[in-house]
Amino acid sequence: MATIEEFAALDLRVGRVLEATDFPQARKPAYRLTIDFGPLGVRRSSAQLTALYRPDELVGRLVVAVVNFPPRQIGPFISEVLVLGAPDEAGNVVLLAPERDVPLGGRIF
Repeated sequence: MATIEEFAALDLRVGRVLEATDFPQARKPAYRLTIDFGPLGVRRSSAQLTALYRPDELVGRLVVAVVNFPPRQIGPFISEVLVLGAPDEAGNVVLLAPERDVPLGGRIF
């Protein structure tokens, strides 16, 4: 069991995808995302979303991401945040997002 303190240590924030491009160097099919987190700035992420989303469908979408993990090298790319999703029945990632428009950088509680 995790404690509330352990959960609180994760900094989960809302961002808006500014750019989504193919990431052919990734081991598994993925996109490179550029995400605006408002007062936290713009961050980049690699996300395995190719089964359910096209790049043009991702641009402008709100996403939820962990913003306080250390950066991770994925091939030639540095992923700075972990975008959150849940698997569907086939194991494809479905993005987690607020149901309504909220301020960028808003903290998830």
